[in-house]
Amino acid sequence: MDRLRELYRGWCGVWPAHEKVLAGEGSNRVYYRFSDDCGRTVVGVVGTSRDENRAFVSIARHLRKKGLHVPEILAVSDDGMRYLQSDFGDVSLFSALKAGREKGGRYSEEEKALLVGTIRELPRLQVLGAEGMDFSVCYPQPEFDSEGVFFDLNYFKYCFLKATGIDFHECRLEEDFRLLASDLTSDTSVGFLYRDFQARNVMLDAAGLPWFIDFQGGRRGPFYYDVASFLWQASARYPDVLREELIGEYYDSLSSLTEVPSPDVFRERLDTFVLFRTMQVLGAYGFRGYFERKPHFLASIPPAIDNLRQLLKRDFPYTYLCDVLRQITLLPQFQPVAPEKKLMPTASKYDGQGPLVVRVFSFSYKKGIPTDESGNGGGYVFDCRSTHNPGRYEEYKRLTGLDAPVVKFLEDDGEILQFLESVYRLADHHVERYIQRGFTSLMFSFGCTGGQHRSVYSAQHLAEHIHGKYGIEVRVCHREQGITTVLPRRSE
Repeated sequence: MDRLRELYRGWCGVWPAHEKVLAGEGSNRVYYRFSDDCGRTVVGVVGTSRDENRAFVSIARHLRKKGLHVPEILAVSDDGMRYLQSDFGDVSLFSALKAGREKGGRYSEEEKALLVGTIRELPRLQVLGAEGMDFSVCYPQPEFDSEGVFFDLNYFKYCFLKATGIDFHECRLEEDFRLLASDLTSDTSVGFLYRDFQARNVMLDAAGLPWFIDFQGGRRGPFYYDVASFLWQASARYPDVLREELIGEYYDSLSSLTEVPSPDVFRERLDTFVLFRTMQVLGAYGFRGYFERKPHFLASIPPAIDNLRQLLKRDFPYTYLCDVLRQITLLPQFQPVAPEKKLMPTASKYDGQGPLVVRVFSFSYKKGIPTDESGNGGGYVFDCRSTHNPGRYEEYKRLTGLDAPVVKFLEDDGEILQFLESVYRLADHHVERYIQRGFTSLMFSFGCTGGQHRSVYSAQHLAEHIHGKYGIEVRVCHREQGITTVLPRRSE
């Protein structure tokens, strides 16, 4: 951190007047916001890989020269491990679309306009950005090739498919993997492949214009990959009608810059990349969730399975692979049917009328347990104070359990994950029973010393777990942080 401050001083001549750790969305890099006394800000980055940093800096400088919407690299340390870049603020496209997501994908015209503006800008990044780019600096590889495809397919096989317990014929699966890899790498329509093009990596300025960050994994590759990554992002839940509209906007923009296949051929090719991308993210979710036991990734699996279920309605030449994928979608834990339809109701004078709404709170014991406004007595209250407290350390004192550095601290330590495993088992049983009986309200509360780190993390992850598994409405209140969100009930 001191060396990053020194880089800032060398760039502008004074020490930063203010500094703040920024959430990195799971990245290994650590981000800081530095500001002077006039309020002008820059972002400082500390990386863990010199080659990865070099790739980002080189790509950013090239794209910037092309007049594209990417950060300006202001200064780079001599050892290449830290750099300064322009600051686009705190409003990402993902955060700007929050209201539409919470309404079950019913996006306003203003939100749709943001999506259209972003998807129409992507071809400029891909086509113009590829012109004159030195792809040899790309990390970890300069282009999208069969070796990388097989890496991701095997990642899916070993980190997700095998973890489900489904029995499959490995040789037959490998045959379809080879066919899929051949199809993915045979396309000649290539440009700059962003690699991680998603709403969280798009920042919006005051005029709503999109600016692109976190493309350090970029390389030479097919256009389709980024479209699949963006429009089929599991947590975004774009409705099919909106997704098709955005594909049309992308196609129109791309056509103005380069030669493209017919719309039917384009759509067929895109579906192949969507299939691959869905398997790729399931591999990542499987590793982070099943093996590293990170609740956020476990909660991300059901919406990704929903995408897969819809995708398999289309025809693909990978017969055996698709048969295995359909078996995954039929597993009980991934069924989209609301639990109340699977469980036989009871007959009791205490039974309610549903649907169930779950409320999850984080709080500080110093300020008392949250009041239950439903009149049902407050439900479960869990004490998080037995787990390791990030608040003891200076670098986390101004952060919360929603911030990436705190999340990483808690999950690397592991105590909070063991604590939540027991909570999940208890909560799942209770939620299922309440759904069965038609009850309308259930409350969970997590307390810690200050209601800032451990309780916030636990409450958020239980809320996402319940919502991901049961699709019911979950209302989250981080009382001491003044943050309230609603995870909406999924339509059946």
